[in-house]
Amino acid sequence: MSIENTPMLETKRLILRRITENDVGALFAIMGDREVNTFLPWFPLKTMEEARAFYEKRYAAEYEKPAGYRYGICLKEDNTPIGYVNVSMDESHDLGYGLRKEFWRRGIMTEAASRVIQQIREDGLPYITATHDRKNPRSGDVMIRLGMTYRYSYEEQWQPKDIRVVFRMYQLNLDGKQDRVFQKYWEESSVRYIEG
Repeated sequence: MSIENTPMLETKRLILRRITENDVGALFAIMGDREVNTFLPWFPLKTMEEARAFYEKRYAAEYEKPAGYRYGICLKEDNTPIGYVNVSMDESHDLGYGLRKEFWRRGIMTEAASRVIQQIREDGLPYITATHDRKNPRSGDVMIRLGMTYRYSYEEQWQPKDIRVVFRMYQLNLDGKQDRVFQKYWEESSVRYIEG
């Protein structure tokens, strides 16, 4: 399987591309917002210096790897990141996303993530997973719109915020093996269950 690292993608309204050093200000606008970051593991960024460090660790370093999916979500009219969508290259193939709140409820995240899923299906990844805090059901709604299926819930001491969170895990199998369930989170948690 040969996968390019973050090839540029397009949809009707969006350009999905690498986040660059020139986008640090836009990244700060996304990651510095307290409301946007309520259900993300890290604390909101407070300074441009923190935004630069976040860019270096979470984007520049990842783009040096041979394969990956770490996208800035940009409207075609200005090509400035307003959010992000990522799929990890570890065994979870975890789908993660965030969007500036003034762009919520416009279908942007579903449109962006659908295009990334199309790409990873073409590239041969067998499945993706995604998790959301039970207190954030709107994120679960995005997962359902993407065709993902709820599999189980589990508790985790979330870092670096160091808070206890109940996550709901969703999965989308892309290779036809519909009975596959990614078990790692289940196996690592002492509190786990399937919600009715």
